[in-house]
Amino acid sequence: MQRLSMHSSNLPARTELLPGTLNLLILQTLRRGPLHGYAIAKHIQQSSNNALQVQEGSLYPALQRLLRNGWVTDEWVPAGPKRRARVYRLTTAGRKQIEEQAPELARVMEAVLRMIQPV
Repeated sequence: MQRLSMHSSNLPARTELLPGTLNLLILQTLRRGPLHGYAIAKHIQQSSNNALQVQEGSLYPALQRLLRNGWVTDEWVPAGPKRRARVYRLTTAGRKQIEEQAPELARVMEAVLRMIQPV
């Protein structure tokens, strides 16, 4: 199960995601352009106003799944003297996956919000 940290006094320190949510967050982040893993995690955190923090133990296995599915590609690029960084890039198949998954996830999240609102 995908997990991430949630920063809120009303939520537990770690919360499970709906299936596919982390994949979609990563793919959507890569729409901005190629990024390395740390930058992906940082963007998700900043874009969520620090409410979501993706842990390495969830991020890198998710990136491997996205690579296997052909939704992202990777490339090692120079990152300073004697250093390299693995950069991930969204593929056409990854863009298609966003188009297919985003509306469904939005529908599920709307249903959850309806269920938890007071009567």
